[in-house]
This record gives sequence, structure tokens and C-alpha cells, in this order.
Amino acid sequence: MRQQGFTLIELLLGLIVSGILASLATPSFKGLLESQQRQGVAQSLAAGLRYARTEAIARNQPVVIHAREDDWSQGWRVIVDVNGRGYLDDDNPVLLEHQDNGGVAIVGNGPVKNQVRFSGLGEPVFSGGGFRAGTVHVCTTDQAQSLYQVVLAPSGRISLRSERAEQALCRSYSGTQVLRAASEPAAPWAWRR
Repeated sequence: MRQQGFTLIELLLGLIVSGILASLATPSFKGLLESQQRQGVAQSLAAGLRYARTEAIARNQPVVIHAREDDWSQGWRVIVDVNGRGYLDDDNPVLLEHQDNGGVAIVGNGPVKNQVRFSGLGEPVFSGGGFRAGTVHVCTTDQAQSLYQVVLAPSGRISLRSERAEQALCRSYSGTQVLRAASEPAAPWAWRR
């Protein structure tokens, strides 16, 4: 009777070929995971802004969403601005807090560099009045490019765009180094298409 099976050499060759194929697929898989992480962070930030706006309208009080440690990459906090001092007042009630590890670079342009205040009408305003509009960019880690943009219109509308674009605010960084944004002048026409 003849037995069917694999020889040791055939098994080793199969293992080597499997290893080579796995090593070729790993970089693509890593890129996919990073892309999904950036997309999730962008969606979470847009949801946080929408939540802050909704709470401001529901409470008819100013609500502030601000970057933790002045860096959107570290997360954000939504607070009711009871005394008008914003996130500098520790007595303001915290409605929502999102913590992140800084693994995804997130930067905002001048008007939304580290905070957004919504009036009781749901309009994004500066603390002294005046409408605020801006863009928060979710950046790549290896190039100065913005992959996702959370756009805040003067009306309070929040939209999420997924356009790969060169962005001076996005600076390359390595590891878990925190990316700090330099302010850029506000361009009120930039959010229009």
C-alpha cells in the first residue's frame, strides 16, 4: 500500500514561501490599519464637535470643546462655559472627554487651533463675539499632507472631508512625538467649494 504525504523538504519549501508572502503583505496591512485609525479619529472629532454644538443649543449656554494639553492629538474635552472663561476655569462641568495617545497627528488652523466655542444658538464664536470658522487636519505621519479635514463653517455646520492635500500645518514626526501646530491665518473662503 502506498502512503501519501509531504516530505520534509516540501514542508520547508512551503513554509519559506508562506513566510515570503506574509512579509510582502505586512506593509500593506500596516498601512490599512493606520488609515483606519486616522479615519476613526477624524470621525470621532467631528462627532465631538457636533455633540458640543448640540449641547450648546439644548442648554442655550456656551459650550466649549478644547484640545487636551493644547494638542488635538492628545484628545479633547467638551465643557459647559458657565463663567465665560472657557477651559481655563476648572469649575466648568465636563460633558465629554476623549483621550488619545497622540499616535495620530491632528492640527487646527488659527481659529480652531486648540478650542471651539459654540454660543447658545449653536454658532461657533470667539470669546469676544464674532463668528469662527476653521479646519482641523488629520495628517499623515510621513509627509506634510492632510488626509482628513474636519471643517467648521461660520453657521456651525461641521463636515468631514477625505481629501489628500498638501498642508503646511502637517509636519512629519516620528514615533509618539507630539505634533504642535503653528498658527496660520484664517481664510473664511477656504471652507467653501
